[in-house]
Amino acid sequence: GLSSAQWRLLVRVAKEAGAAQARLAELLEIEPISVSRLVDRMEEGGWIERRQDATDRRVRMIFPTEKANAAYADVKSLAGEVYEESLTGVSAEERRILIRVLDTIVQNLTDGETSSLEKIKNTEGAAA
Repeated sequence: GLSSAQWRLLVRVAKEAGAAQARLAELLEIEPISVSRLVDRMEEGGWIERRQDATDRRVRMIFPTEKANAAYADVKSLAGEVYEESLTGVSAEERRILIRVLDTIVQNLTDGETSSLEKIKNTEGAAA
């Protein structure tokens, strides 16, 4: 199976086919070298393919393979089912409130130079 980092990359590539590796690094908020390694492994596994940009030969664009598109469709369908099941009995207004509250929580945790989420990640990494 794929690691969580590989799934994150696969989902991003499925949504933004043809994105450059550097752009994927920005979107995933990870170092370009880490994206390069992920892409290497996923290309070897038949999940994605690299193509040269027609206008800039230095740029490598990343595309999902049929295998990746099929896996993404399966996961997206399953996620939709889980979403609907989890919100059974929750009114449309309650859903809107939930989204607003969760957005506020995310904002609270990501404001400032180093978000609380990053601090937690850094602490966990140091302990490992």
